[in-house]
Amino acid sequence: MFESLSERFEGIFSRLSKRGRISPADVEEVGSELRRALLAADVNARVARAFVDRVKERAVGAEVHQALNPAQQVLKIVNDELVTMLGGETGKITMSSKPPTIVLLAGLQGSGKTTHAAKLARHLKSQGLQPMLVGADLQRLAAVEQLRTLAERVDVPFFSEASDPVTVATKSLAEAARLGRNVVIIDTAGRLQIDDDLMDELQHLRDTVHPHNTLLVIDAMIGQQAVDVAEEFNRRIGLDGVIITKIDGDARGGAALSVKEVVGKPILFAGTGEKLDEFEVFHPDRMASRILGMGDLMTLIEKAEATFDTQQKERAEEILRDGSFTLEDFLGQLQQVRKMGPLQQVIGMMPGLPKELKGVEVDDREVVRIEAIIQSMTAAERMKPEIINGSRRNRIAMGSGTSTNEVNKLLKQFKEMQNMMKSMGAMGKVMQRAGKKNKKKNKGKGAARPAAGLPAGVDLSKLGDLSGLDLSKLGFEPPKR
Repeated sequence: MFESLSERFEGIFSRLSKRGRISPADVEEVGSELRRALLAADVNARVARAFVDRVKERAVGAEVHQALNPAQQVLKIVNDELVTMLGGETGKITMSSKPPTIVLLAGLQGSGKTTHAAKLARHLKSQGLQPMLVGADLQRLAAVEQLRTLAERVDVPFFSEASDPVTVATKSLAEAARLGRNVVIIDTAGRLQIDDDLMDELQHLRDTVHPHNTLLVIDAMIGQQAVDVAEEFNRRIGLDGVIITKIDGDARGGAALSVKEVVGKPILFAGTGEKLDEFEVFHPDRMASRILGMGDLMTLIEKAEATFDTQQKERAEEILRDGSFTLEDFLGQLQQVRKMGPLQQVIGMMPGLPKELKGVEVDDREVVRIEAIIQSMTAAERMKPEIINGSRRNRIAMGSGTSTNEVNKLLKQFKEMQNMMKSMGAMGKVMQRAGKKNKKKNKGKGAARPAAGLPAGVDLSKLGDLSGLDLSKLGFEPPKR
């Protein structure tokens, strides 16, 4: 969604990096370019103006950090202000001291409210909570049955009945107490546009069940209307947070990201795709990093930890220790990576990728072809691909529905990966020995020891709050001394 904004920002900072110093006139020019980039991304005009003013004020009066050139200093300021614009700290649902915690979902029709009720239930369940879904959308045909089906898919209880929304919500609390559920998620009716009937119904529902969290589900693709919708819902029923849907789409999306600064309520969650597991906690710092083209390593790690099973993790550690890597390992890792979501999305989270690679369209069907080729091999061929001769290649190609050229290409690429893994394994052993030697040398001394693998004298604490900001990923070089 933010590719266009990321490209514009990268262009601005690329030009800045070629200047030895930045004058007040340069700051004005950068401010104008930032404003145009934000407006082009559909960021609310008020929000864009305030953002640029803060950046310019800090850039003019900024002290030059000895580890950064002026362009890097401005980049850090922009990163900080982006995080502020997106909400600052990561928000979370307010939990009631006396269960159940009540979550009321509101929004316009078509925003993905019902689907995201189930996504939220699935997420909370993964956190060890016991959610229950409540179908109080009695206006839209089949809304109740849709939520009932989704509840079965995420394996949580569901409650609804043919009466009125307030009665359904009230009775659901008694049902939650009976079942021992500690979170009740109420899906309410949406409209094609904001109207008094919708707001009156929501106000009545809110005043009756007293939700601990009233969340607005908003479609990131509706443009500037997102801000108007958020302001009106907040004025009439009072919001506690926002769930943004479809941030994986092609829309500019800036309007939805303006909601926090306009309404003053945090974005708590983001829908990243159509599947029920494509839903994540919204981290302002990580989103700012994505927008600035620096990836999102923490989310990538969390996805990997949630996807890779213990056996796969242990095998990966073994590979890094001894440098062994087989086609069987490669197949297993491919299958695990596919579970993390669309490859284009996963690649977008990787920091430090060249601009050319970020823009490459990744076809998940290519991974399916690779899997088919490896699965057409015997166990011996996967463990020792060097035994694969011409007749074996023909058999593998026929069995996988591919060509011998594709088989040859895979084997060649795998050989390169295998050599890289062996090099990493050898490097790991050297670092391990160096770490043991360093530990023995410093035994009994009070001085802090550097982390294993870091050269002596490297003190990361000197970077202060820059430790999480890898500026080199945008092609900047530290100033020469």
